[in-house]
Amino acid sequence: MAGIQAAMAESSSEDSQRLSAEEILELVTSGARDEVHRAPTGLAISGFAAGMSMGLTALGVAAILSTFGESKGMQFASACAYPIGFIAVIIGRSQLFTENTLYPVVLVLDEKRYLWKTLRLWIIVFIGNVIGALVFALLAVRTAALTPELRQSLIDAGVRAAHHPGSHLFWSAVIGGWLVALMAWLVAASQWSIAQIAVTYLLGFLLGAGHFTHCIAGSAEGLSAIMGGALSVSEYARWLALATSGNILGGVTIVSLLNWGQVTADK
Repeated sequence: MAGIQAAMAESSSEDSQRLSAEEILELVTSGARDEVHRAPTGLAISGFAAGMSMGLTALGVAAILSTFGESKGMQFASACAYPIGFIAVIIGRSQLFTENTLYPVVLVLDEKRYLWKTLRLWIIVFIGNVIGALVFALLAVRTAALTPELRQSLIDAGVRAAHHPGSHLFWSAVIGGWLVALMAWLVAASQWSIAQIAVTYLLGFLLGAGHFTHCIAGSAEGLSAIMGGALSVSEYARWLALATSGNILGGVTIVSLLNWGQVTADK
């Protein structure tokens, strides 16, 4: 993500005119090229920071539900807080795994190389994200930082997320992956920070309101449930495998292939 926004900052465009799909693709591939060449340590730290930041999504939702109750209406209203973690990642320019189902994938499709570097980036960022979410969960559940009500709401969210049928988790994650990768594409198309925040908020709200599965935001909840003794490691591992595979499928096939295809089809 950091490389994409740096590429945007260097763009010669100084006005607010809409970018064409081809111009967006050029920004995405230019920034992605920088990302796949980053040192592992930098990627890991950036991934860890993103995992911690995504805990803010879980925390914001839990804060609303623990304060106002967990009725269906309040569960919908809590989606207002869901985009917080995504905004922190976008503005903080840290690495989120699901965004990388767009940027380096488009680069691989466009230049027919960097496959192994992309897999390396995925592995490092994914592990960093999960460890960051784990540290958030330890801080939230194993310390006195949160009130008992807020802590319990966070744990309950993790249990609810994991106890869905596998088919629901997978296909919900496909839509979740689509929304986050689309978010990344539209952020690349936005030339102003306020526009990036607006795009991130709107799609993040839809992601939360629809209860679509996101492997890192949901990890903050699931790992909190493990820390609270309400969820087993095997249940979380099942959830994570389904969530991650669905996010990858949704991000790669629906967004990366289609947005790359709409540009290259005209060449």
